[in-house]
Amino acid sequence: MKSNNPVFARSESFNGTGSNAYGNQTYAGGGQSYPGYGQAPQSPYGQTDPSQWGTGTAGPEVDQGRMTVDTVVQKTAISLFVVVLAAAITWFWTGDSITESGAADSDAIGKLYLALMVGSFGAFALSMVNSFKRVISPALVIAFAALEGVALGAFSKFIPMAAGVSYDIVIQAVIGTFAAFAGTLAAYKFFNIQVSNKFRTFVVAAMFGMVALGLLEMVLSFFGNQIGFFGFSGIGLLFAIGGLVLGVFMLILDFDFVEQGVAAGLPERESWRAAFALTVSLVWIYTNLLRILAIFQQD
Repeated sequence: MKSNNPVFARSESFNGTGSNAYGNQTYAGGGQSYPGYGQAPQSPYGQTDPSQWGTGTAGPEVDQGRMTVDTVVQKTAISLFVVVLAAAITWFWTGDSITESGAADSDAIGKLYLALMVGSFGAFALSMVNSFKRVISPALVIAFAALEGVALGAFSKFIPMAAGVSYDIVIQAVIGTFAAFAGTLAAYKFFNIQVSNKFRTFVVAAMFGMVALGLLEMVLSFFGNQIGFFGFSGIGLLFAIGGLVLGVFMLILDFDFVEQGVAAGLPERESWRAAFALTVSLVWIYTNLLRILAIFQQD
């Protein structure tokens, strides 16, 4: 199950290579099929004879269970709960940027920018670590969710303020995000969408391309020049719509890997990797949808 997705490409379990912590081969590799794909099932450690499952040097192995749809849902719910909790705390901590008299509150604006910068850069750094880490760490996934929530709370307050629109668009964007999730999942199941290697390559390349353009825009802003990718003009709208469509494609990749991972009997800890990927995709959809709503509701 070789993947081009950076979230899953470093996972030995998803790609069927490498050994587990006890020195035994984990899953079928070298061109072999997984159980359910035309070959007789093997043991979780690549050996057909249970008496040969071995214990290595760390003592008897403990079967920690296998990844299921339920475990993925549970881990994703935990991750999203941390995101929402951190976002809510950040929202109230930053206070009102505009006072009752209509003047700007410099202290509140300073907190807003601080939370946006710390949360964004921290979440980006941990997203890179989680994407390329061979053995997923639940603690790092939770830490990523917390920092992502800080960034999201600040972003959710900054966009309506910058666009001069009501904060009601935040609720609309949240509802729209979960509607996009439900719609994409329904389409994936009902239309039996098959994910090809070309599609994976396209989505991952487009994702890194948009991240690179975003970083370029940030660097240019330091010198007083901007292309307008994150603005509220026509090019900003096109960029946001492209990001929204890409987020839906990312969800399709996530669903495909969860389905294959469950069929392959991956360890339960890989549910955290799937939860991380789903959280990234949902946050990606939310931020672009929020920008689209802000642009359309401008005076």
